[in-house]
Amino acid sequence: MARIRIENLHKAFGDFTAVRDSTFTIEDGEFFVMLGPSGCGKTTTLRMIAGLELPTSGSIRLDDEEVSFRRASERDIAFVFQLFALYPHMDVRANMGFPLKCDGLARAEIRARVEEAARLLRIDHLLDRSVSGLAGGDLQRVALGRAIVRRPKAFLMDEPLGVLDTELREVMIGELRALHTRLGATTVYVTHDQLEAMAIADRIAVMNHGVVEQIGRPQEVYDRPASLFVADFIGSPPMNLLPVPGGLAPGDHAIRVGEAMVAVPILREPADGDLVLGVRPEHVRLDDAGAVRGEVYGAEYLGTTQIVTFATGLGTIRARLPSAVPVRTGERVGLSFRSEKLSLFQAADGRALRTALHEAPVAGGRAHG
Repeated sequence: MARIRIENLHKAFGDFTAVRDSTFTIEDGEFFVMLGPSGCGKTTTLRMIAGLELPTSGSIRLDDEEVSFRRASERDIAFVFQLFALYPHMDVRANMGFPLKCDGLARAEIRARVEEAARLLRIDHLLDRSVSGLAGGDLQRVALGRAIVRRPKAFLMDEPLGVLDTELREVMIGELRALHTRLGATTVYVTHDQLEAMAIADRIAVMNHGVVEQIGRPQEVYDRPASLFVADFIGSPPMNLLPVPGGLAPGDHAIRVGEAMVAVPILREPADGDLVLGVRPEHVRLDDAGAVRGEVYGAEYLGTTQIVTFATGLGTIRARLPSAVPVRTGERVGLSFRSEKLSLFQAADGRALRTALHEAPVAGGRAHG
């Protein structure tokens, strides 16, 4: 398969910058997910890797070979679209074999590759069916099969599960991950769905306004967000972000949040100016002796857990608590935080601060994988 290297990749459409100086590496055989809201530049980056868009500047290397300005047909990359892009007048076999027919392969070779891919995707019983009558999940398998038969260096997928309903999407996430394990293929996958990304990725690149905010393994991105944007975008519900006026010196182990003193990880660097304290909902605890006081605003039952919202003098705080913990709307309670799990950010630029527990991940448009 292929190692893909992106260096200082930049794309502008007139006065609008879609991708701003991105630098990262997608390793051979990796399932790499580009995640972010609509308009963040993830699909534009994918299309530049595919050759469907040309960069304004920068470099794209496929197995150390410069391909930045080559045609898509010269890159040996397969693209899977959100809307399948199948030929409705053809049956499944013809759709899957069409790219091989265009390449001039012999009929016997085309038939063998199509049937091999169909068995892999468990659609061999559909080969002689028209695609126009297939369900969404089967249509996506046909689209995947059409890409697999080419045996490309890399697979590029642009929100391939976006049109499927929730139940079918969950099934296809598992199947895509299993398929990737069997093929060992380099895969670049674009989505705006964080749960999808967390479930399927080896590594995630989180993008915002054309900039790569952070690259890391799913747990790393969740536990150690590199910026306020990542902290707020990743997680359901997202990280609680509490304003902290004033700075913090290296060696300090507590910070004033409103009227409360909260223990925090010791900083590795000085923090001048206003800060923001980040705490995940699962790291908030009910504590009669807790320095932060709040009133129960409401609770959302989720089976084994519940999301409880508290109104505090610091703003709204959400906690993920066991469902067995009794809470009543209007009840006054004390809250405490797991200090070893807290994050600190500069309010001015949103950058995460390095602490004694961990180093902050790379943030900004020149993130490296």
